[in-house]
Amino acid sequence: MRQLRAIAALHKHGSVTRAAGELNVSPPAVTLQVKALEDQLGIVLVERSAGGMVLTQGGLVIADASSRIEAVLRESAATLAAIAGAERGEIRVGIISTAKYYAPRALAAFAEAHPGIDLRLIVGNRDEIIDGLMHHVVDLAIMGRPPTEMKVSADEIGDHPHVMIAQPGHRLAGVRNIDPSELNRETMLVREAGSGTRRLMEYYCAEANITPRIGMQIGSNETIKQSVMAGLGVSFISAHTVDAEVADGRLVLLDILGLPVVRQWFVVHLAERAMMPASEALLVFLRDHGGRFLPHAAMESLNRP
Repeated sequence: MRQLRAIAALHKHGSVTRAAGELNVSPPAVTLQVKALEDQLGIVLVERSAGGMVLTQGGLVIADASSRIEAVLRESAATLAAIAGAERGEIRVGIISTAKYYAPRALAAFAEAHPGIDLRLIVGNRDEIIDGLMHHVVDLAIMGRPPTEMKVSADEIGDHPHVMIAQPGHRLAGVRNIDPSELNRETMLVREAGSGTRRLMEYYCAEANITPRIGMQIGSNETIKQSVMAGLGVSFISAHTVDAEVADGRLVLLDILGLPVVRQWFVVHLAERAMMPASEALLVFLRDHGGRFLPHAAMESLNRP
């Protein structure tokens, strides 16, 4: 296991020094573990590149095996704790970046009710969280549209509306029943390719037969909000990410026909993986109670006179 963990740490950090720091050993110890495993297998697992240490094809196989073994060990520990009658275990929860505006509150409530369960939070974009599920780095994921590239089980949490935001002084602020064609006169600030929000924005524009000018591609909801407030454009975004800004008047929702586009939040796990007691408890909590942690102020603003 020390050898496997050394390979996994190198894959994660790309540096012997940083890998040693994670494993709480010296850098020479990491090098010795890797060399011992390479000698045993008879193949090179790690190569040095301009960007640092990178894994060969064989090294990637070992890193994937390490992730799976670590997952089995965690699951075994949780099962043994359940057999012993103790509510213990570790859950690695992956959340897409948009969900960070409500998911931590739900997880905090669960942690308060289940103090023996250790929650580890992993935040990333949609592709990163799906990769974490696939390689057993993530036990449960909170996300929008469940992935189709692997077999998963998905339980619904609640509605996930997407809206168009603008600065309060925008020409369309306060106008009712705006025709989507008005957006052809606007500059659209968009999330990065591969994000769920970007895919849904492109779907909406295609359905509405509009082609707004794309201004900037921005990989952060916070930066998008600041850019819209500064008057650089409008943006299609999750209503849950702008709740505070709409409530205090820094942003407004545009009342455009066809919006909001409402999707769902889900809690997702690999169908092939057996659910451990701790993960099962969190899944049931999110399915039954997760919806009450979703913010609503932004959507309510559309109904004000």
